[in-house]
Amino acid sequence: MSLTYEERKVTILAQLATQGKVQVQTLAQHFQVSTETIRRDLDRLEKEGKLRKVYGGAVRVRSGMIEAPFQKRSQLQLQEKQAIAVAAASLIEDGETIMLDNGTTTLEIMRQLQHRSQVTVITNSVPILAVALESFAGKIVFAGGEIHTAVQASTGPVAHEMLSQFKVNKSFISAGGVSFTDGITDYALEEALISRKMMERAEEAILVADHTKFGRSTFSKIAPVEHISMVITDSACPAEWIENLQRLDIETLIAD
Repeated sequence: MSLTYEERKVTILAQLATQGKVQVQTLAQHFQVSTETIRRDLDRLEKEGKLRKVYGGAVRVRSGMIEAPFQKRSQLQLQEKQAIAVAAASLIEDGETIMLDNGTTTLEIMRQLQHRSQVTVITNSVPILAVALESFAGKIVFAGGEIHTAVQASTGPVAHEMLSQFKVNKSFISAGGVSFTDGITDYALEEALISRKMMERAEEAILVADHTKFGRSTFSKIAPVEHISMVITDSACPAEWIENLQRLDIETLIAD
């Protein structure tokens, strides 16, 4: 008995999420249906805004290249980000030095560390610095440089040089998107380069990303997924992503 459109749709979208593209001939063989049936499926999915048809198949719809303002983003998936932050903070031991890049999820990690007097935080994020100055009991180091008001963070050569002076226990990296084909990406090149530097300067690089970031690609590549030691995400993260991360021996922590 052949699968229905809705059943084929689930598999097609799952493959798009992990591989970024699908091919008509391959899908037809997999489902044991005609290529005309697959083309009709792709037509319907394109009309639903789920993919974009190209010659011989389809590709994932790319995310917008312009990121929403920081304040607006901080309210999106807030419960998920807070749960991820609690899980991330639980991994930080007294006496450790960590790096937090500029993101709304890493901002929530800073909120979870307010009473951790034996922790040192290095960041380039103005919002994270502001939260730390309010009541953080530990040590805060700001990687200064040129401040970009649009992203509310320091970037550029001075920030990079300062980060190069440190070797830390853990870096917590946020992302605009996570894709197996395009890697971990961000909207702004300057921020992506800072996040990459933080990964390089840490013994362990940990990606903190809610479920909406998976299967999405944004403008600038931070690093391949394989360069991450651990991923902390929420329970709505697609199962196929969890399975593929485990195949790469990347530890995955699901925050409740």
